[in-house]
Amino acid sequence: MASSVIQAFSEFLNETVNLRDGETKTARKSRDWLVDQIAVFEDKVENFPRIYSDKVSYFGSFARNTKIRPLDDIDIMVSLMAEGSTYFEGLLTISIDIANGADRLKVLCNPGTSTLNSIKVVNKFVSALEAVPQYKNADMKRNQEAAVLQLNSYDWSFDIVPCFFTVADVFGRSYYLIPDGSGGWKKTDPRIDQDRTSNINQSHDGNVLNVIRIIKYWNKRPTMPSAGSYLLETIILNYYSNKLTKASEFVDLEIPGVLEYIWLNILSDVQDPKGIQGNINHLSADERSKISARAWSDKNKAEDARFFETSKDYRASINKWSEIFGDKFPGYD
Repeated sequence: MASSVIQAFSEFLNETVNLRDGETKTARKSRDWLVDQIAVFEDKVENFPRIYSDKVSYFGSFARNTKIRPLDDIDIMVSLMAEGSTYFEGLLTISIDIANGADRLKVLCNPGTSTLNSIKVVNKFVSALEAVPQYKNADMKRNQEAAVLQLNSYDWSFDIVPCFFTVADVFGRSYYLIPDGSGGWKKTDPRIDQDRTSNINQSHDGNVLNVIRIIKYWNKRPTMPSAGSYLLETIILNYYSNKLTKASEFVDLEIPGVLEYIWLNILSDVQDPKGIQGNINHLSADERSKISARAWSDKNKAEDARFFETSKDYRASINKWSEIFGDKFPGYD
C-alpha cells in the first residue's frame, strides 16, 4: 500500500519488478563457479575443445541488468580456441573448416569432412557437464544454440553457448560465431549490446534501466501479445538514444513518452543495433497491431494518471496506474 505515486512506484519496482539483490548475488556466484568448472574440461574430458578463457562472455538481459522477475535463465558464452581453423559465410549459414592438427575439433565434424558441426559441439558441453559431481542431479539438454543446465537448487537455468572469436575483418570488426541451431554457425557480438545499454543509461544519469524493466513487466501482462524481450529493449534504447532531454529518476514521468514511441515503432521493422541480423521485429502484422493499440491505450491512461498526480488526487492516480500494470501495483493507503 502507498500514500503517494512515488512510493507506489518505488515499492512496485523493489517488490515486484526488479531482481532481489540477494538472488542476484547468488546467481552470479553460481555462474562464476560454473565457468570455473568449464575452464578445466579440456584437462578432464577426453577431446574437449580448448577454452579461449579471455573471451568468455556474459550476455543477455541478466548481464545487461535489464532482467525482471522471475530470474529464469542466465546466459554464458564460452569461447573455444579455433586452432587455425577458418570460417566461410554462405547465404544461409556460416561453416567452420577445421585446420589440420586441431584433433579435438576434428572429432566434432560432420562425418568424412572437416566441417565443424555446432550441434556436436553443444552436445559435447552437455555430456561434459553431466560428469561434474555437483551437477549429477541436474537436468541437462541441448536447446538450439545452447547447452541448458537446470540445477535443482535454483529457479534459474544456465544457457551455455559455445562460440569462436574471429580475427578482425577488412573493416576491423571481429565477431563471435555461435551455433545456429541447425549444425552451422552465425555471427553475433554481445559487446555492442552491452556497451550500448551501458552508454545510453549513463548518458541519462542511470535512469533508463528501471524504465526498461518496468516496460518489460508491462509487456508480459496478458493484455496483448508479448514482444520479444530483446526487441522491446532495442526499441526503448532507440527512444533514449534520440531523446534530447535526460530521463527522469521518476519512472512514471517517462512512461507516457516510451509507450507512445512503442505505439508507433512496433508497427515497423526494427534493425539490429549490432548491424548483423537486419530486422529483428518478427511479430506478425496482427501482433504488431495489437501491441500498438495497447501501447496507445495505456499511454493515454498514463497521461491521465500524471494529471491526477499533479492535481494531488493520489488515489485516482494510483488506481489509474493499476489499470496499466495490474493488481500487483500497490494500492492507495
